Parts: sequence; C-alpha cells; structure tokens
Amino acid sequence: NKESDRLLEVVLAALDEMKGVDIRVVDVRELTSITDRMVIVSGTSTRHVKALAEHVVVQAKQHGCTPLGVEGETTAEWVLVDLADVVVHVMMPEIREFYALEKLWSVGGRSNASA
Repeated sequence: NKESDRLLEVVLAALDEMKGVDIRVVDVRELTSITDRMVIVSGTSTRHVKALAEHVVVQAKQHGCTPLGVEGETTAEWVLVDLADVVVHVMMPEIREFYALEKLWSVGGRSNASA
C-alpha cells in the first residue's frame, strides 16, 4: 500500500542521512502478517546504532507514524524500531552477522536488497 511505501522511503532516507551501513530491505509480506518489510542496517559503533534508531523514530513521527515500540536502546548492539508496516533492525556488524536476519527472512531468495 502507498502508506507502507511512503514509510519505507522515510526510513531509508533517515538511515542514509545518518550514514547507515549496508542498508537492506527484505519484503516479508508473503512470510508473516507481523509486518510488510524489514529494514536491516549496520552502525559503526553502539553510539552510531543508537543515533540511527533515534533518527528513524524522529523522522517517522514527523511523517505521522508513531513507533509501536523501540527495544534495545540500553546496550545499543541491536535496536529494533517497530513502525508496524516497517520494522527496522539497527545492528552492530558482528551481531548482524551472527543472527543473519537477511538469510533467515529471505526464504527462497525473495529478498529485495536495496542500498
């Protein structure tokens, strides 16, 4: 839907603005009813991870979307921002590599990578 697409654009712009590393979009509409898309991005430090997540929250709110929840801000190794139609995972590279969410959620090669 258009709202979901617009929200995704806002999220990607926010992450790009804050120099998020290796931004990926995984379309999970056919795999789960929880969300439409997952955005996975790396930060260069826990401080950067936290800043990326905070910027996504601010930008989403400015565009009329209040997050359903934000988790992981304390350790900031993996911060999850739940925007309903779009769930954002901001991760330290080693955490991202360990959990390999892109592989987990792109069953059958349905991943839509974007930068």
